[in-house]
Amino acid sequence: MNSAFSLRFRRFGLSRFSPAQLIALTFGAAILGGTLLLWLPLSHEPGQTVSLLQALFMATSAVCVTGLGVVDVGTTFSPFGEAVMLLLVQFGGLGLITVGTMTALLLRRRVGVRSRLNAAQQVNASRLGEAPALVRTVVLSALAIELAGALLLAPDFIAREGLQRGLYYALFHSVSAFNNAGFSLYPTGLTGLVGNLAINIFIPLLIILGGMGFLVQVNVLAWLRDRRNQLSTNTRISLTMTFFLLLTAPVLFGLMEWNNPATLGGLPLRDKLLAAWFQGVTPRTAGFNTLDYAQMTFAGLFYSMLLMLIGGNSGSTAGGIKTNTVFVMVVSAWSLIRGRKDAVVFDRRLGTDIILRAMSVGLLSLVMLALGILLLLLLNSHGEGELSFIQLVFEAVSAFATVGLSMNATALLNPAQELVIIALMFLGRIGPLTLAVAFAQRELPPPVRYPQTSEVLIG
Repeated sequence: MNSAFSLRFRRFGLSRFSPAQLIALTFGAAILGGTLLLWLPLSHEPGQTVSLLQALFMATSAVCVTGLGVVDVGTTFSPFGEAVMLLLVQFGGLGLITVGTMTALLLRRRVGVRSRLNAAQQVNASRLGEAPALVRTVVLSALAIELAGALLLAPDFIAREGLQRGLYYALFHSVSAFNNAGFSLYPTGLTGLVGNLAINIFIPLLIILGGMGFLVQVNVLAWLRDRRNQLSTNTRISLTMTFFLLLTAPVLFGLMEWNNPATLGGLPLRDKLLAAWFQGVTPRTAGFNTLDYAQMTFAGLFYSMLLMLIGGNSGSTAGGIKTNTVFVMVVSAWSLIRGRKDAVVFDRRLGTDIILRAMSVGLLSLVMLALGILLLLLLNSHGEGELSFIQLVFEAVSAFATVGLSMNATALLNPAQELVIIALMFLGRIGPLTLAVAFAQRELPPPVRYPQTSEVLIG
Protein backbone atom coordinates (compact mmCIF):
# COMPACT_ATOMS: atom_id res chain seq x y z
CA MET A 1 0.00 0.00 0.00
CA ASN A 2 1.63 3.29 -1.07
CA SER A 3 2.27 6.07 1.44
CA ALA A 4 -0.49 8.37 0.15
CA PHE A 5 -3.10 5.61 0.36
CA SER A 6 -1.80 4.58 3.78
CA LEU A 7 -2.02 8.19 4.96
CA ARG A 8 -5.62 8.50 3.80
CA PHE A 9 -6.43 5.17 5.44
CA ARG A 10 -5.15 6.45 8.79
CA ARG A 11 -6.63 9.94 8.34
CA PHE A 12 -10.15 8.55 8.11
CA GLY A 13 -9.49 6.44 11.18
CA LEU A 14 -10.09 3.16 9.32
CA SER A 15 -6.93 1.52 10.61
CA ARG A 16 -8.47 1.06 14.05
CA PHE A 17 -11.33 -1.06 12.67
CA SER A 18 -11.05 -4.83 12.44
CA PRO A 19 -11.85 -6.57 9.13
CA ALA A 20 -15.21 -7.72 10.50
CA GLN A 21 -16.08 -4.17 11.53
CA LEU A 22 -15.07 -2.80 8.15
CA ILE A 23 -17.30 -5.31 6.39
CA ALA A 24 -20.29 -4.19 8.46
CA LEU A 25 -19.46 -0.51 7.96
CA THR A 26 -18.94 -0.79 4.20
CA PHE A 27 -22.18 -2.68 3.73
CA GLY A 28 -23.90 0.01 5.80
CA ALA A 29 -22.30 2.76 3.71
CA ALA A 30 -23.40 1.05 0.48
CA ILE A 31 -26.97 0.84 1.78
CA LEU A 32 -26.94 4.54 2.70
CA GLY A 33 -25.55 5.56 -0.69
CA GLY A 34 -27.99 3.31 -2.51
CA THR A 35 -30.89 4.71 -0.51
CA LEU A 36 -30.06 8.28 -1.53
CA LEU A 37 -29.68 7.32 -5.19
CA LEU A 38 -32.93 5.35 -5.28
CA TRP A 39 -34.72 8.25 -3.56
CA LEU A 40 -33.79 10.67 -6.35
CA PRO A 41 -36.58 11.50 -8.84
CA LEU A 42 -34.09 10.51 -11.57
CA SER A 43 -34.42 6.91 -10.39
CA HIS A 44 -38.22 6.81 -10.79
CA GLU A 45 -40.44 6.27 -13.79
CA PRO A 46 -42.71 9.25 -14.67
CA GLY A 47 -45.63 9.40 -12.25
CA GLN A 48 -43.93 7.09 -9.73
CA THR A 49 -42.73 8.20 -6.30
CA VAL A 50 -40.62 6.31 -3.77
CA SER A 51 -40.51 7.34 -0.13
CA LEU A 52 -37.26 7.47 1.83
CA LEU A 53 -38.25 4.34 3.78
CA GLN A 54 -39.07 2.49 0.57
CA ALA A 55 -35.72 3.53 -0.91
CA LEU A 56 -33.96 2.32 2.23
CA PHE A 57 -35.80 -1.00 2.05
CA MET A 58 -34.95 -1.56 -1.62
CA ALA A 59 -31.30 -0.54 -1.17
CA THR A 60 -30.92 -2.87 1.80
CA SER A 61 -32.57 -5.70 -0.10
CA ALA A 62 -30.22 -5.14 -3.06
CA VAL A 63 -26.96 -4.81 -1.08
CA CYS A 64 -27.91 -7.78 1.09
CA VAL A 65 -28.85 -9.66 -2.13
CA THR A 66 -32.24 -10.56 -0.68
CA GLY A 67 -34.82 -9.75 -3.34
CA LEU A 68 -37.73 -8.64 -1.15
CA GLY A 69 -39.38 -5.49 -2.44
CA VAL A 70 -41.98 -3.00 -1.25
CA VAL A 71 -42.19 -1.62 -4.81
CA ASP A 72 -41.94 -3.34 -8.18
CA VAL A 73 -38.50 -2.84 -9.72
CA GLY A 74 -39.56 -2.96 -13.38
CA THR A 75 -42.47 -0.53 -13.19
CA THR A 76 -41.30 1.80 -10.42
CA PHE A 77 -37.66 2.51 -11.28
CA SER A 78 -36.31 4.21 -14.38
CA PRO A 79 -33.40 2.68 -16.32
CA PHE A 80 -31.08 4.70 -14.06
CA GLY A 81 -32.80 3.33 -10.95
CA GLU A 82 -32.64 -0.22 -12.29
CA ALA A 83 -28.93 0.27 -13.00
CA VAL A 84 -28.42 1.42 -9.41
CA MET A 85 -30.22 -1.68 -8.16
CA LEU A 86 -28.07 -3.90 -10.37
CA LEU A 87 -24.84 -2.29 -9.15
CA LEU A 88 -25.94 -2.63 -5.52
CA VAL A 89 -26.68 -6.32 -6.11
CA GLN A 90 -23.26 -6.80 -7.73
CA PHE A 91 -21.45 -5.03 -4.89
CA GLY A 92 -23.47 -6.87 -2.29
CA GLY A 93 -22.85 -10.24 -3.88
CA LEU A 94 -19.10 -9.93 -4.30
CA GLY A 95 -18.53 -7.82 -1.21
CA LEU A 96 -17.54 -4.19 -1.21
CA ILE A 97 -14.07 -4.77 0.19
CA THR A 98 -13.43 -7.48 -2.40
CA VAL A 99 -14.40 -5.08 -5.19
CA GLY A 100 -12.36 -2.29 -3.60
CA THR A 101 -9.28 -4.47 -3.38
CA MET A 102 -9.76 -5.52 -7.00
CA THR A 103 -9.90 -1.85 -8.01
CA ALA A 104 -6.63 -1.22 -6.20
CA LEU A 105 -5.06 -4.18 -8.01
CA LEU A 106 -6.22 -2.88 -11.39
CA LEU A 107 -4.66 0.49 -10.55
CA ARG A 108 -1.45 -1.45 -9.77
CA ARG A 109 -1.37 -0.30 -6.16
CA ARG A 110 0.47 -2.54 -3.77
CA VAL A 111 -2.02 -4.17 -1.41
CA GLY A 112 -0.92 -3.84 2.20
CA VAL A 113 -1.40 -6.18 5.13
CA ARG A 114 -4.63 -4.59 6.38
CA SER A 115 -6.16 -4.56 2.91
CA ARG A 116 -5.20 -8.22 2.59
CA LEU A 117 -6.86 -8.93 5.94
CA ASN A 118 -10.05 -7.28 4.68
CA ALA A 119 -9.96 -9.22 1.42
CA ALA A 120 -9.19 -12.47 3.22
CA GLN A 121 -12.19 -11.91 5.52
CA GLN A 122 -14.45 -11.31 2.50
CA VAL A 123 -13.41 -14.37 0.49
CA ASN A 124 -12.39 -16.59 3.41
CA ALA A 125 -8.77 -16.83 2.24
CA SER A 126 -6.74 -19.01 4.57
CA ARG A 127 -3.44 -17.21 3.96
CA LEU A 128 -2.93 -13.48 3.53
CA GLY A 129 -0.68 -13.96 0.52
CA GLU A 130 -3.53 -15.67 -1.34
CA ALA A 131 -5.98 -12.79 -0.97
CA PRO A 132 -4.99 -10.46 -3.87
CA ALA A 133 -4.73 -13.26 -6.45
CA LEU A 134 -7.89 -14.88 -5.09
CA VAL A 135 -9.85 -11.63 -5.23
CA ARG A 136 -8.77 -11.15 -8.85
CA THR A 137 -9.92 -14.66 -9.68
CA VAL A 138 -13.20 -14.23 -7.80
CA VAL A 139 -14.21 -11.00 -9.51
CA LEU A 140 -13.16 -11.97 -13.03
CA SER A 141 -14.75 -15.41 -12.82
CA ALA A 142 -17.98 -13.93 -11.41
CA LEU A 143 -18.21 -11.41 -14.24
CA ALA A 144 -17.45 -14.13 -16.79
CA ILE A 145 -20.18 -16.41 -15.40
CA GLU A 146 -22.70 -13.55 -15.37
CA LEU A 147 -21.86 -12.67 -18.98
CA ALA A 148 -22.14 -16.31 -20.03
CA GLY A 149 -25.47 -16.57 -18.22
CA ALA A 150 -26.75 -13.47 -19.99
CA LEU A 151 -25.76 -14.90 -23.38
CA LEU A 152 -27.52 -18.19 -22.61
CA LEU A 153 -30.68 -16.39 -21.47
CA ALA A 154 -30.60 -13.82 -24.28
CA PRO A 155 -32.37 -15.86 -27.04
CA ASP A 156 -35.35 -16.52 -24.79
CA PHE A 157 -35.67 -12.90 -23.58
CA ILE A 158 -35.07 -11.49 -27.08
CA ALA A 159 -37.89 -13.64 -28.45
CA ARG A 160 -40.20 -12.20 -25.82
CA GLU A 161 -38.96 -8.60 -25.43
CA GLY A 162 -37.14 -7.72 -28.65
CA LEU A 163 -33.37 -7.36 -29.25
CA GLN A 164 -32.32 -4.39 -27.10
CA ARG A 165 -34.76 -4.93 -24.27
CA GLY A 166 -34.19 -8.70 -24.37
CA LEU A 167 -30.41 -8.33 -23.98
CA TYR A 168 -30.94 -5.98 -21.05
CA TYR A 169 -33.42 -8.33 -19.38
CA ALA A 170 -31.04 -11.25 -19.88
CA LEU A 171 -28.15 -9.37 -18.24
CA PHE A 172 -30.29 -8.13 -15.35
CA HIS A 173 -31.67 -11.58 -14.53
CA SER A 174 -28.26 -13.22 -14.94
CA VAL A 175 -26.59 -10.86 -12.45
CA SER A 176 -29.57 -11.17 -10.09
CA ALA A 177 -29.48 -14.98 -10.27
CA PHE A 178 -25.72 -15.44 -9.86
CA ASN A 179 -25.67 -13.10 -6.86
CA ASN A 180 -28.65 -14.97 -5.40
CA ALA A 181 -30.67 -11.75 -5.27
CA GLY A 182 -33.89 -12.81 -6.98
CA PHE A 183 -34.92 -9.40 -8.35
CA SER A 184 -36.94 -9.61 -11.56
CA LEU A 185 -38.09 -6.94 -13.98
CA TYR A 186 -41.46 -8.67 -14.37
CA PRO A 187 -44.22 -7.53 -11.96
CA THR A 188 -45.13 -11.12 -11.09
CA GLY A 189 -41.55 -12.38 -11.06
CA LEU A 190 -41.08 -15.55 -13.09
CA THR A 191 -44.47 -17.08 -12.27
CA GLY A 192 -45.59 -16.66 -15.86
CA LEU A 193 -42.63 -18.74 -17.10
CA VAL A 194 -43.24 -21.93 -15.11
CA GLY A 195 -42.88 -24.12 -18.21
CA ASN A 196 -40.10 -22.15 -19.90
CA LEU A 197 -37.15 -24.50 -20.47
CA ALA A 198 -34.44 -21.82 -20.66
CA ILE A 199 -35.57 -20.13 -17.42
CA ASN A 200 -35.80 -23.45 -15.57
CA ILE A 201 -32.31 -24.53 -16.66
CA PHE A 202 -30.11 -21.44 -16.75
CA ILE A 203 -31.52 -19.48 -13.79
CA PRO A 204 -31.07 -22.42 -11.35
CA LEU A 205 -27.60 -23.08 -12.83
CA LEU A 206 -26.56 -19.48 -12.10
CA ILE A 207 -28.05 -19.73 -8.61
CA ILE A 208 -26.10 -22.94 -7.91
CA LEU A 209 -22.81 -21.47 -9.19
CA GLY A 210 -23.27 -18.30 -7.14
CA GLY A 211 -24.12 -20.29 -4.01
CA MET A 212 -21.28 -22.76 -4.48
CA GLY A 213 -18.63 -20.56 -2.87
CA PHE A 214 -15.63 -18.90 -4.48
CA LEU A 215 -13.00 -20.96 -2.67
CA VAL A 216 -14.82 -24.14 -3.63
CA GLN A 217 -14.83 -23.14 -7.29
CA VAL A 218 -11.12 -22.29 -7.24
CA ASN A 219 -10.27 -25.55 -5.46
CA VAL A 220 -12.35 -27.68 -7.85
CA LEU A 221 -10.84 -25.99 -10.92
CA ALA A 222 -7.32 -26.53 -9.56
CA TRP A 223 -8.17 -30.21 -8.92
CA LEU A 224 -9.55 -30.64 -12.42
CA ARG A 225 -6.39 -29.15 -13.94
CA ASP A 226 -4.06 -31.28 -11.85
CA ARG A 227 -5.29 -34.20 -9.75
CA ARG A 228 -2.26 -33.77 -7.49
CA ASN A 229 -4.10 -30.73 -6.07
CA GLN A 230 -6.33 -32.31 -3.46
CA LEU A 231 -9.84 -31.18 -2.67
CA SER A 232 -9.92 -29.50 0.74
CA THR A 233 -12.17 -30.70 3.54
CA ASN A 234 -14.21 -27.50 3.14
CA THR A 235 -14.71 -28.22 -0.57
CA ARG A 236 -15.76 -31.82 0.10
CA ILE A 237 -18.28 -30.72 2.71
CA SER A 238 -19.64 -28.01 0.41
CA LEU A 239 -19.98 -30.35 -2.57
CA THR A 240 -21.56 -33.09 -0.44
CA MET A 241 -24.20 -30.76 0.98
CA THR A 242 -24.85 -29.09 -2.39
CA PHE A 243 -25.42 -32.36 -4.25
CA PHE A 244 -27.47 -33.83 -1.40
CA LEU A 245 -29.82 -30.83 -1.36
CA LEU A 246 -30.04 -30.66 -5.15
CA LEU A 247 -31.07 -34.32 -5.25
CA THR A 248 -33.51 -34.33 -2.35
CA ALA A 249 -35.08 -30.84 -2.28
CA PRO A 250 -36.92 -31.00 -5.64
CA VAL A 251 -38.18 -34.51 -4.88
CA LEU A 252 -39.48 -33.64 -1.42
CA PHE A 253 -41.00 -30.36 -2.60
CA GLY A 254 -42.68 -32.16 -5.49
CA LEU A 255 -44.19 -34.75 -3.16
CA MET A 256 -45.56 -32.04 -0.86
CA GLU A 257 -47.15 -29.96 -3.63
CA TRP A 258 -47.92 -32.60 -6.28
CA ASN A 259 -51.68 -32.64 -5.72
CA ASN A 260 -52.12 -28.99 -4.75
CA PRO A 261 -54.33 -27.58 -7.55
CA ALA A 262 -53.05 -24.04 -6.90
CA THR A 263 -49.39 -24.97 -7.50
CA LEU A 264 -48.18 -28.23 -9.08
CA GLY A 265 -51.53 -29.98 -9.22
CA GLY A 266 -52.85 -27.87 -12.07
CA LEU A 267 -49.80 -28.28 -14.34
CA PRO A 268 -48.98 -30.88 -17.00
CA LEU A 269 -46.33 -33.48 -16.06
CA ARG A 270 -43.43 -31.71 -17.81
CA ASP A 271 -44.18 -28.39 -16.13
CA LYS A 272 -44.67 -30.13 -12.78
CA LEU A 273 -41.16 -31.57 -12.94
CA LEU A 274 -39.65 -28.25 -14.03
CA ALA A 275 -41.47 -26.33 -11.28
CA ALA A 276 -40.48 -28.86 -8.60
CA TRP A 277 -36.86 -28.59 -9.72
CA PHE A 278 -36.95 -24.77 -9.75
CA GLN A 279 -38.62 -24.46 -6.34
CA GLY A 280 -36.20 -27.03 -4.92
CA VAL A 281 -33.24 -24.82 -5.87
CA THR A 282 -34.46 -21.27 -5.35
CA PRO A 283 -35.28 -21.28 -1.59
CA ARG A 284 -31.58 -21.65 -0.86
CA THR A 285 -31.35 -17.82 -0.98
CA ALA A 286 -32.17 -17.04 -4.63
CA GLY A 287 -35.63 -15.45 -4.36
CA PHE A 288 -36.90 -16.29 -7.84
CA ASN A 289 -40.11 -18.31 -8.05
CA THR A 290 -42.24 -19.78 -10.80
CA LEU A 291 -45.05 -20.74 -8.39
CA ASP A 292 -47.13 -18.54 -6.10
CA TYR A 293 -45.94 -19.19 -2.54
CA ALA A 294 -49.15 -17.71 -1.14
CA GLN A 295 -50.98 -20.74 -2.58
CA MET A 296 -48.69 -23.45 -1.20
CA THR A 297 -49.52 -26.00 1.47
CA PHE A 298 -48.18 -25.53 4.99
CA ALA A 299 -45.85 -28.48 4.41
CA GLY A 300 -44.41 -26.86 1.29
CA LEU A 301 -43.96 -23.54 3.08
CA PHE A 302 -42.31 -25.15 6.10
CA TYR A 303 -39.90 -27.14 3.96
CA SER A 304 -39.07 -24.01 1.95
CA MET A 305 -38.23 -22.20 5.20
CA LEU A 306 -35.89 -25.03 6.21
CA LEU A 307 -34.09 -24.69 2.88
CA MET A 308 -33.90 -20.92 3.40
CA LEU A 309 -32.24 -21.34 6.80
CA ILE A 310 -29.70 -23.81 5.42
CA GLY A 311 -28.79 -21.48 2.57
CA GLY A 312 -25.73 -21.88 0.36
CA ASN A 313 -22.06 -22.59 0.95
CA SER A 314 -19.75 -20.39 3.01
CA GLY A 315 -17.84 -17.73 1.09
CA SER A 316 -20.55 -17.47 -1.58
CA THR A 317 -23.17 -14.94 -2.66
CA ALA A 318 -25.79 -17.01 -0.81
CA GLY A 319 -27.25 -16.38 2.63
CA GLY A 320 -28.66 -18.60 5.36
CA ILE A 321 -26.59 -20.07 8.16
CA LYS A 322 -24.68 -21.93 5.40
CA THR A 323 -24.46 -25.59 4.44
CA ASN A 324 -21.02 -25.95 6.04
CA THR A 325 -22.38 -24.77 9.38
CA VAL A 326 -25.31 -27.20 9.23
CA PHE A 327 -23.00 -30.06 8.25
CA VAL A 328 -20.65 -29.43 11.19
CA MET A 329 -23.58 -29.15 13.62
CA VAL A 330 -25.16 -32.40 12.41
CA VAL A 331 -21.88 -34.35 12.36
CA SER A 332 -20.95 -33.09 15.84
CA ALA A 333 -24.35 -34.03 17.26
CA TRP A 334 -24.23 -37.45 15.59
CA SER A 335 -20.75 -38.11 17.02
CA LEU A 336 -22.01 -37.16 20.47
CA ILE A 337 -25.03 -39.46 20.14
CA ARG A 338 -22.77 -42.34 19.14
CA GLY A 339 -20.53 -41.69 22.14
CA ARG A 340 -17.53 -40.61 20.09
CA LYS A 341 -15.19 -38.00 21.51
CA ASP A 342 -14.15 -36.60 18.11
CA ALA A 343 -16.21 -35.55 15.12
CA VAL A 344 -14.46 -36.94 12.03
CA VAL A 345 -15.27 -36.04 8.42
CA PHE A 346 -13.35 -37.27 5.36
CA ASP A 347 -10.57 -38.65 7.56
CA ARG A 348 -10.14 -35.31 9.31
CA ARG A 349 -11.03 -34.44 12.92
CA LEU A 350 -13.06 -31.27 13.33
CA GLY A 351 -11.40 -28.85 15.71
CA THR A 352 -13.22 -27.68 18.83
CA ASP A 353 -13.07 -24.08 17.61
CA ILE A 354 -14.85 -25.01 14.36
CA ILE A 355 -17.59 -26.86 16.23
CA LEU A 356 -18.08 -23.97 18.67
CA ARG A 357 -18.25 -21.46 15.81
CA ALA A 358 -20.85 -23.56 14.02
CA MET A 359 -22.95 -23.92 17.17
CA SER A 360 -22.61 -20.19 17.88
CA VAL A 361 -23.72 -19.23 14.37
CA GLY A 362 -26.71 -21.57 14.60
CA LEU A 363 -27.76 -20.34 18.03
CA LEU A 364 -27.25 -16.63 17.28
CA SER A 365 -29.17 -17.01 14.02
CA LEU A 366 -32.14 -18.61 15.72
CA VAL A 367 -32.13 -15.98 18.49
CA MET A 368 -32.04 -13.08 16.02
CA LEU A 369 -34.72 -14.66 13.87
CA ALA A 370 -36.96 -15.35 16.88
CA LEU A 371 -36.63 -11.74 18.05
CA GLY A 372 -37.43 -10.51 14.54
CA ILE A 373 -40.54 -12.67 14.33
CA LEU A 374 -41.67 -11.53 17.76
CA LEU A 375 -41.29 -7.86 16.77
CA LEU A 376 -43.22 -8.41 13.53
CA LEU A 377 -46.05 -10.01 15.49
CA LEU A 378 -46.09 -7.23 18.09
CA LEU A 379 -46.19 -4.59 15.36
CA ASN A 380 -48.84 -6.38 13.32
CA SER A 381 -51.80 -4.21 12.37
CA HIS A 382 -55.10 -5.34 13.76
CA GLY A 383 -58.18 -5.55 11.61
CA GLU A 384 -58.24 -5.46 7.83
CA GLY A 385 -54.47 -4.94 7.37
CA GLU A 386 -53.40 -7.74 9.71
CA LEU A 387 -51.07 -10.33 8.25
CA SER A 388 -51.30 -13.97 9.26
CA PHE A 389 -48.76 -15.73 11.49
CA ILE A 390 -47.40 -17.88 8.66
CA GLN A 391 -47.01 -14.84 6.40
CA LEU A 392 -44.93 -12.99 8.98
CA VAL A 393 -42.78 -16.00 9.87
CA PHE A 394 -42.14 -16.74 6.19
CA GLU A 395 -41.26 -13.08 5.57
CA ALA A 396 -38.86 -13.01 8.54
CA VAL A 397 -37.07 -16.22 7.53
CA SER A 398 -36.82 -15.02 3.93
CA ALA A 399 -35.33 -11.70 5.06
CA PHE A 400 -32.83 -13.12 7.57
CA ALA A 401 -31.70 -15.84 5.15
CA THR A 402 -31.48 -13.16 2.41
CA VAL A 403 -33.72 -15.21 0.12
CA GLY A 404 -36.40 -12.83 -1.15
CA LEU A 405 -39.32 -15.23 -1.44
CA SER A 406 -42.63 -13.93 -0.16
CA MET A 407 -46.25 -14.94 0.30
CA ASN A 408 -47.14 -11.61 -1.35
CA ALA A 409 -46.91 -9.92 2.06
CA THR A 410 -43.93 -7.56 1.66
CA ALA A 411 -45.92 -4.69 0.19
CA LEU A 412 -48.51 -5.08 2.98
CA LEU A 413 -46.07 -4.49 5.84
CA ASN A 414 -46.52 -1.34 7.88
CA PRO A 415 -43.56 1.07 8.23
CA ALA A 416 -42.48 -0.34 11.61
CA GLN A 417 -42.49 -3.88 10.24
CA GLU A 418 -40.49 -2.72 7.22
CA LEU A 419 -37.77 -1.48 9.58
CA VAL A 420 -37.69 -4.90 11.27
CA ILE A 421 -37.30 -6.63 7.90
CA ILE A 422 -34.53 -4.18 6.96
CA ALA A 423 -32.67 -5.07 10.17
CA LEU A 424 -33.14 -8.80 9.54
CA MET A 425 -31.78 -8.51 6.00
CA PHE A 426 -28.71 -6.62 7.21
CA LEU A 427 -28.03 -9.01 10.09
CA GLY A 428 -28.55 -12.01 7.84
CA ARG A 429 -26.13 -10.72 5.20
CA ILE A 430 -23.40 -9.65 7.60
CA GLY A 431 -23.74 -12.86 9.58
CA PRO A 432 -24.40 -13.19 13.32
CA LEU A 433 -20.90 -14.36 14.16
CA THR A 434 -19.21 -11.61 12.09
CA LEU A 435 -21.42 -9.02 13.73
CA ALA A 436 -20.71 -10.36 17.20
CA VAL A 437 -16.97 -10.29 16.56
CA ALA A 438 -17.16 -6.87 14.93
CA PHE A 439 -18.74 -5.09 17.88
CA ALA A 440 -17.54 -7.19 20.80
CA GLN A 441 -15.28 -5.53 23.32
CA ARG A 442 -11.74 -6.83 23.26
CA GLU A 443 -10.94 -8.61 26.48
CA LEU A 444 -7.56 -9.36 27.99
CA PRO A 445 -6.78 -13.03 28.71
CA PRO A 446 -8.13 -13.94 32.16
CA PRO A 447 -5.40 -14.06 34.85
CA VAL A 448 -6.85 -17.32 36.19
CA ARG A 449 -8.15 -20.34 34.31
CA TYR A 450 -10.76 -22.04 36.45
CA PRO A 451 -11.14 -25.81 36.89
CA GLN A 452 -13.33 -27.66 34.40
CA THR A 453 -16.69 -29.00 35.58
CA SER A 454 -18.88 -31.85 34.37
CA GLU A 455 -21.69 -31.16 36.83
CA VAL A 456 -24.01 -29.43 34.37
CA LEU A 457 -26.92 -31.52 33.10
CA ILE A 458 -27.65 -31.16 29.36
CA GLY A 459 -30.83 -32.43 27.74
